Amino acid sequence: MIEKMTESSGNVLGFRFIGTITVDDFKKIESEVNALVQKEGNVRILFNLTGFKWEKINALVADLKFGHKFHEKIQRLAVAGDKTWEKWITRLALPFYAKEAKYFESTDMAKAWSWLRE
Repeated sequence: MIEKMTESSGNVLGFRFIGTITVDDFKKIESEVNALVQKEGNVRILFNLTGFKWEKINALVADLKFGHKFHEKIQRLAVAGDKTWEKWITRLALPFYAKEAKYFESTDMAKAWSWLRE
């Protein structure tokens, strides 16, 4: 499941990834991001991966399509987590998801929000 974080405001969106992610999860956030892009022109996004467990194969395809569709519209992508592989994902996401991407430890969530709003 992916849920929108309450700290989201303006052109900054935050999403918490929980458990196993499905295609429907990406459809939900795609519509939210698309609406905000139409309104604001660009977005800044936080992906909180601390509760993430797994992504189904067809969700992985939706994930990649999401990145391709919005790459030019995502100014900044903050990835928050507490695992080494999440740092690597952030580096790999840069050419596919956003103009800028940065990893934050889960304990530095306030710093992630602040960076997105700079």
